[in-house]
Amino acid sequence: MRITVIEHEAEAGLGYLAGWLGVACEVVRPYLGEEIPARPADGLIVLGGAAAAWEDERSPWQPATRDLLRVAVDDAVPTLAICLGAQLLTMACGGTVERGANGLEIGACEVVPLPAAASDPLLSGVGTSVAVQYHQDAMTRLPDGAVPLMTGAQYPNQAYRLGEAAWAVQFHPEATPEIFASWTAESGLEAAEDLNAGVKAAENTLVATWRPVARAFAGVVRTAARA
Repeated sequence: MRITVIEHEAEAGLGYLAGWLGVACEVVRPYLGEEIPARPADGLIVLGGAAAAWEDERSPWQPATRDLLRVAVDDAVPTLAICLGAQLLTMACGGTVERGANGLEIGACEVVPLPAAASDPLLSGVGTSVAVQYHQDAMTRLPDGAVPLMTGAQYPNQAYRLGEAAWAVQFHPEATPEIFASWTAESGLEAAEDLNAGVKAAENTLVATWRPVARAFAGVVRTAARA
C-alpha cells in the first residue's frame, strides 16, 4: 500500500505527515526532473509551493499535476490536496483560483468547521481551531459538487470535499514550526519573528488537531486499498 506524494519544492515537504500517516509514501519531485505519474498509487497527496496554480511557466509540471488530480477524483482514489495542491485540484475540476483580494494569510490562524464537517470522515472531530497558513491566492469558486467543510475570517473556502474521497485544504496541516520558520526566513516580512513565535506557541494544538486528521486519511487509503 502506497501513497503518491507530489512535492513542488524541497522547502515544502511532508513535514508532520511523514510521521503521522503510517503508510509508505512515494515522493515525486518534479522540480528535480522526476515525471508526474499518469495515475496515483493507493492514495495521493499534493503539497504546497510558492507558485500560483496558474503559473505553469514557472512550474511546468502543473498541467500534469492537475491531470493527475482529475484522474484521482474520477477514480475515487483517496486524495489530500494542500494549499497549492488544493488550488490545483480546484482548477482541475472546474473551480476558480485567483489572487486573493484580502492579501496574504499567514501564521497560526483560526479555522472554523461548517455543518457538513460534523459527518466528514476526516474532519468530524475538528472544532474551531488553528492551522498554519501561508498563501496569497484564494479558491474563489469551488468545483461543482464540492462540499464546503471549513471556513475562516480572511478567506471563506478553507476546506472542502469533492466526490467520494478527495479533500482540499487551503491551510498547512503538515507544517512544523521549523518548516514555517524556513518559509518566513525567505519572505522579508518584518513580522516574521512574531509569526514564527505564534506558530511555535500553537504547536501542541496543531499536533492535537491535525494528527487525527492525517491518521483518518490514512485509514481511508487503507480501506480503499483493501476494497
